[in-house]
Amino acid sequence: MTGLSSTLPFETLYESNQALVINKPAGLPVHPGPRGGPSVEDWFPLMSRRKDGPWLAHRLDADTAGCLAIALRKQTLLAMQSCFAQGLTRKIYWAIVQGVPPETVEMNQPLKKISSKSGGWRMCTAPDGQNARTTLRRLGTDGVCSWVELTLHTGRTHQARIHCALLGTPIKGDPIYSEEKNETSGPLQLLSRELTLQLPTPITAVAPPPPHMEAALRRCGYHPSNG
Repeated sequence: MTGLSSTLPFETLYESNQALVINKPAGLPVHPGPRGGPSVEDWFPLMSRRKDGPWLAHRLDADTAGCLAIALRKQTLLAMQSCFAQGLTRKIYWAIVQGVPPETVEMNQPLKKISSKSGGWRMCTAPDGQNARTTLRRLGTDGVCSWVELTLHTGRTHQARIHCALLGTPIKGDPIYSEEKNETSGPLQLLSRELTLQLPTPITAVAPPPPHMEAALRRCGYHPSNG
């Protein structure tokens, strides 16, 4: 153990000499982008003094908060990547969505990246897209918005976001997949809540709700004591 909690600007949810899981703040990219600004990789030198690594084991959108796994050894990186590739991970997200979805629903629509009219890109459903499967469970609602748990059985780009939108209940704060223009202001209400990797020494981490989601979660019935 390296006692990283006191040196990093974000919470460490899991720590060993092989790997870390950090609580990535919403709005912080995982790697440097064309617009510049800080990214998670800026703090890699504080995570390990080795000449090689660390490495991101997977990705999170810049606007998504929560569990992000980082490998400190190359062998661990390969093992973690194998877990993701073989489906030996448990990935649970929390989101605040517009409207009231069914209590439980499974979405299994293949996804494909396409160019958008604005010159950027977005994901859409397509018969020749990659398999994408998400299970949604409604945890609470205030009748206007809902608190949902999303289990991602696959790891496609924007999977949670587009599957919620296809259901007619887009995630609040989503500037791409929400048609409600007045809902695009403010941070994306999406949290990578729990991550488990089935390694020889299993890794499990749970991230607390970020401040910008707490008010909506409470309106939908969340309380820290009931998790």
